[in-house]
Amino acid sequence: MHRRNVLVITRQPELIHRLRTILSSMDVDVCCLNGSALQALREKAGSDLDLIILDGSHETLTSLSKIEELLLEESSPSLLLVVAPEALDDLHLPVRLAMDFVTLSALDSEYQVRLHRLLWPGEEAGSTDFVRVGSMTLNLATYQVKVDGVALDLTYLEYALLAFLVTHPGRTYSRDALLHRVWGFEYFGGSRTVDVHVRRVRSKLGPELAQYLETVRGVGYLWNG
Repeated sequence: MHRRNVLVITRQPELIHRLRTILSSMDVDVCCLNGSALQALREKAGSDLDLIILDGSHETLTSLSKIEELLLEESSPSLLLVVAPEALDDLHLPVRLAMDFVTLSALDSEYQVRLHRLLWPGEEAGSTDFVRVGSMTLNLATYQVKVDGVALDLTYLEYALLAFLVTHPGRTYSRDALLHRVWGFEYFGGSRTVDVHVRRVRSKLGPELAQYLETVRGVGYLWNG
């Protein structure tokens, strides 16, 4: 492993302190900037960066497509988003960058795993990171789904719901069970949000693959493929 360069962009002093502490055990140099993600990235254009860590504020999340384009113009460093749990429902992950996310409430050990994976990719990757069903491939390491080689535009929770069912085939899960296993936090919108996400996932998969995501009337859903 050679030394890596990490840029942290956030307006939260406590997050800077936490990330510095976590990264202190890794072979990295860390630079921290306070301000707009787009502005900070433009200021650092041309820098030799291996990883950029962004505070997943509303401003940042609504600018992700612009951030992705900007990074693709550079040397395409990896990207880690630090987001609040309640932001997961509408989180769209860039599909052309090596990236990951972690929630603010995650344990330090979770941060370490995801940071290491982005900073030194390939060291732990293996065939178990991929699940293939017909023309669909799920990359469990990068949260990407491709159909016939084309990446699907899924929100994180759409991806997480699909990945959970696909990796637990042939078993029916109730809506409440899916909320617990996929959403993973107290959700006040009601279990019908699962129905909404299932409809969206089916629509994006297309009819050939959507048929595997079955409704078990009066119970819930299963992946039968």
